[in-house]
Amino acid sequence: MHQHAPLIIDVAGHSLTTAERQRLAHPLVGGVILFARNWQDRAQLTRLCRQIKAVRPDLLIAVDHEGGRVQRFRTDGFTHLPPMAAFGALWLSAPKKGEGEGGPAMRATNAATAAGYVLGAELRACGVDLSFAPVLDLDYGESSVIGDRAFARDPRVVTLLAQSLMLGLQQSGMGNCGKHFPGHGFVKADSHLAIPVDNRSLKVILAEDAAPYGWLSSSLQAVMPAHVIYPKVDARPAGFSQRWLQDVLRHQLGFTGAIFSDDLSMEAARHIDGRDVSFAEAALAALTAGGDMVVLCNQSVVEGGAPIDAAIEDLSKAVIEGHWQPNPASEERRLALLPRAAGMYWDTLMVSERYMHALGTLP
Repeated sequence: MHQHAPLIIDVAGHSLTTAERQRLAHPLVGGVILFARNWQDRAQLTRLCRQIKAVRPDLLIAVDHEGGRVQRFRTDGFTHLPPMAAFGALWLSAPKKGEGEGGPAMRATNAATAAGYVLGAELRACGVDLSFAPVLDLDYGESSVIGDRAFARDPRVVTLLAQSLMLGLQQSGMGNCGKHFPGHGFVKADSHLAIPVDNRSLKVILAEDAAPYGWLSSSLQAVMPAHVIYPKVDARPAGFSQRWLQDVLRHQLGFTGAIFSDDLSMEAARHIDGRDVSFAEAALAALTAGGDMVVLCNQSVVEGGAPIDAAIEDLSKAVIEGHWQPNPASEERRLALLPRAAGMYWDTLMVSERYMHALGTLP
């Protein structure tokens, strides 16, 4: 029985090394996040996923696969999914001849469900468990890092399109993860490179950007907070803030699912309370604030994965020394994200009616 396996780490290449197998076997490691460098073709990806599950069947295999410009696997049969903004544009388009008011909105929700199904089914056919989708950020037309990854500017439209996409994911056997709580769409800065600051009040953020999280509190299985500082609410970025994760997300908005940190190697995650922190310190800060899992990206390619080994060691030490208490509820939330059944075989999927219909329904 694992008490709590919070670390989601990456692997370097197309297949596992001995060192990576040892890392993945560690009881504090709960999953893997895949990148384009882990992709050669479907056969290779399927083998890699099998290798990971052979180490431990409960390891969660995740990827950022949203559609548009954030899609890690794009060749060997993978459908090029439209950016989420395409569904928002369809919602706002003029009704077709003879179609009543609201027709475009209904077609947009159906198309979003089709996209969720295609996205989930193709990944499940290769053995991937979870995509970090949907994006719930609002499109203010300002953010370079969000842009057309957002469905729309209106939180109600975002909510209904995201719900539709999540239904498609669910039909494919995949969970979901809303991001980036409470909202990354308003700030210009890219949190991969800098620390964005959003100076709006909590009241304004709750009425706009964070609204989808409350409206989807019964549907969302996981949430990923933004590495953004909202100084009127807390001096820490949302992912390290008890105020955001516990008071707002859990208590006020009623979210009961898993909380993933965004990538702890991003620039915005390495400075907390005005000082530079190590991965392990960032991980402990995120977990202590109320996170269930912490994501550490692109470190397997640094000095043979030394930063991952250091993080595992430091976190193990924190447990032994009593600085951090593993949380069995977090482990339950992690395990709940694992698919209940195997994905369809790719060749079977390609000729299935639901899949072919879904492809024809995409904008």
